[in-house]
Amino acid sequence: MGYNTQAHKQNLWDVVVIGAGAAGMMAAATAGQAGARVLVLDHVDKPGRKILISGGGRCNFTNLKADWPYYRSANPRFCRSALARYQPRDFLALVEKHRIAWHEKEEGQLFCDHSAQQIVTMLEDECKAGKVRFSLGCSVIDVTHDGSVFTVKTSRDLVRARSIILATGGMALPKLGATDFSLRFARRFGLAVVPPAPALVPLRFSVPQPELAGVSLTVTATLQAQKKPSFTGGMVFTHKGVSGPAILQISSWWDGQGALKLNLAPGKEMYDEMRIICQKRPRAHGPALLEGLPVRLARSLAGKFLDDRPLAEQPAKAIRALAAQVESWVFTPEGTEGYAKAEVMRGGVDTAELSSKTMEARRVPGLYVVGEAVDVTGWLGGYNFQWAWASGVAAGQAAAERANMLI
Repeated sequence: MGYNTQAHKQNLWDVVVIGAGAAGMMAAATAGQAGARVLVLDHVDKPGRKILISGGGRCNFTNLKADWPYYRSANPRFCRSALARYQPRDFLALVEKHRIAWHEKEEGQLFCDHSAQQIVTMLEDECKAGKVRFSLGCSVIDVTHDGSVFTVKTSRDLVRARSIILATGGMALPKLGATDFSLRFARRFGLAVVPPAPALVPLRFSVPQPELAGVSLTVTATLQAQKKPSFTGGMVFTHKGVSGPAILQISSWWDGQGALKLNLAPGKEMYDEMRIICQKRPRAHGPALLEGLPVRLARSLAGKFLDDRPLAEQPAKAIRALAAQVESWVFTPEGTEGYAKAEVMRGGVDTAELSSKTMEARRVPGLYVVGEAVDVTGWLGGYNFQWAWASGVAAGQAAAERANMLI
């Protein structure tokens, strides 16, 4: 698909979509196929850059379980309407229409068999079917609104539009072109913003433990102050702290303070198991009590509670303390690894500012906000893509209907 990098001299567009990512292209294709004249602007030179690196390059394009309980927001039920009207099976039907082979990895997570490029190409083709025009490598400098028409000043020219769809995402992965544009744009039009933060992001220790770097295991992660949410999955020690699915998940709920609690042996009664090991192997040493954990981790933990004597000579109090540490390892992260390593940004445009049905700003008719720019953050595993598709469809349909009404 070719992209026009020259100034567009069209007098007035029905819809200008700012952002050529997942939500933006979905919104553009939807509006275009509904009959609207659509232009997509983006400061990067290629569309769908985050799509291309997602899912290890195979794009975890949706999750069959996607529904409002799997999202964090100041108003968790806000996303319910859009998700109900455009469901995972709807996007899957689009994938199959384009003959993209896919597979379910686990827990409803759907991936391309081959390459994430197939999803980008599919969205490009859908935009082409809607006669959508693209202007890439084109920065938006300013946007004004006279009450009926938006005027967008770009690095190339002035663009006028009946409606604007803001789809520039958040600040995660700046190396791919992510910026705080959506937040600045929202504030420019007086929209409230929920304070942003990196989400689905590795956490840092105040005192790094490089000797454990690379050690991985299954854990259950929760916030110390509350039992929910709780995530069981893989964790890996890094040179700076911890990462892995369970950590990325809980990071979206960690607000920068307070402690996390990790169960390093989910489903086990560690003290009971340790007592049995002591009876069966009285001459063994401390790490033997943690035979289900990686060796390096077992040695590190045992060394903090037990001395060099055999198990038969270890105080029951010390063994009980070791068991408690395994079942409830509490630590307070120093911080996260920031937007450079975050998969998404949480926070964004306050949902109280938007219609849950159309994604239109209540106080700025014709302005729609979709995807990651909105204060809706999904779990790991395809949920954020499904929100991009669903919110993009909702806004695209509404913007096209608005254009038809104004003609």
